[in-house]
Amino acid sequence: MTTHSQSSLRKAGFFYLVFVMFSYTTGGPFGLEDMVTTSGPGITLLYLLVLPFFWCIPVSLASAELTTAMPVEGGFYRWTRAAFGDFWGFLAGWWNWSASFLLGGAYAVLFTDYLVYYFPALTGGWKHYLVSLALIAVITWINVRGIKMVGQVATALEIFIFIPVATMIVMALLHWHYNPFLPWTPPHQPIFKIFGVGLALGLWLYSGYEQLSTVAEEVENPQRAYPRALALVVPLSMAAYFLPTVAGLGSAGHWQNWHTGFFSDAARLIGGPWLGTWMTLAAVVGNVALLNSTVLTTTRMPFAMAEDGYLPAALTRKHASHGTPWLAIVLSAAIYALLAWHSLVQLISVYIWLRSATTVLTVLSAWKLRCTRPDMPRPFVIPGGHAGLIYVVGAPVIMAAVALLGGDRFATIGGVVAMVLGPAVYWILPTRISRDLSC
Repeated sequence: MTTHSQSSLRKAGFFYLVFVMFSYTTGGPFGLEDMVTTSGPGITLLYLLVLPFFWCIPVSLASAELTTAMPVEGGFYRWTRAAFGDFWGFLAGWWNWSASFLLGGAYAVLFTDYLVYYFPALTGGWKHYLVSLALIAVITWINVRGIKMVGQVATALEIFIFIPVATMIVMALLHWHYNPFLPWTPPHQPIFKIFGVGLALGLWLYSGYEQLSTVAEEVENPQRAYPRALALVVPLSMAAYFLPTVAGLGSAGHWQNWHTGFFSDAARLIGGPWLGTWMTLAAVVGNVALLNSTVLTTTRMPFAMAEDGYLPAALTRKHASHGTPWLAIVLSAAIYALLAWHSLVQLISVYIWLRSATTVLTVLSAWKLRCTRPDMPRPFVIPGGHAGLIYVVGAPVIMAAVALLGGDRFATIGGVVAMVLGPAVYWILPTRISRDLSC
């Protein structure tokens, strides 16, 4: 990084890092409603409580160790490259960047889906798409201005979201009518939908804890900040998903009607129209927060890959005033806009294939670098010794395999095609001389 870039880059402190991380990985409970009708209330609540121990907690531990050892722009892409070489490093970066297209499109779609509560005319069609497009444009402008502004926006948005969600939870406790765990599974639902599709949605909810490593050079004292932030954000995320869901099911019921946007209906049933309207506004804001942090964390991937010679050098261009990779941000946003036509479930079902692949490469990199570079300084080390390392690597690998094998036909075909594009692009693109890693 040049001296000019270092001086113009506005770094984020621990406080803003926590909010950006929570905003990217969680943002609020909105979007999980389809799990209830797909997997059933009982299985959904079980997933929300148990999945973190097999997915985001081990991934967080691996990310904490590797971020303190290698706090570089590009994060897990460069960890994978250091551990397994250029080919697998490229795939980690390419799959992650490709996954971000689906994720960015999904959040723009969710934003407009919730706006339908206020404006029914936005249901489907070109009006729905134009609103999604406008949101992507605004978020792109914010991200070009740097991580500090992204952090400030994320902080304000998450505080706004927390108030109506907490209000609904408290009011639901005072009006409890149903057993939130019954039925455990929906009657007459195919097994692959109950466990496969529901699990894929659950992994999506708890994904992304390694993603903030891509902006390590834009954070003050990342070796100290990252482990502390992860220790706070993981339990906060679990509470943000489980508490509103169990409260909504216990008070509002109607589990058969839980589809995207039902948290607004649940709030209305629990507290009246005023709470339903407030919750809808919180959901709209929540998806703005998710898209905001997604653009921040995923657009550093093409920048890092371009620095290493895998993508056109133009993607390394930085904004003269803000020090951000503005061209990588704008290009990524343009692709989000192209995908904002599709439904949420379609986008997420393919996304989980790409996210699972990069997550598995991340935890495997932690193991590989322990073997090949045991003397590398690690201010934070995965606890539990050898057994802890086996848990951190094994649990996510098993979860990813179960989720992918249990997916439906659309997800399998789309996921395989998306993954095969990575090796194809690697061999098609002109080979460039890669710079050695500076860590």
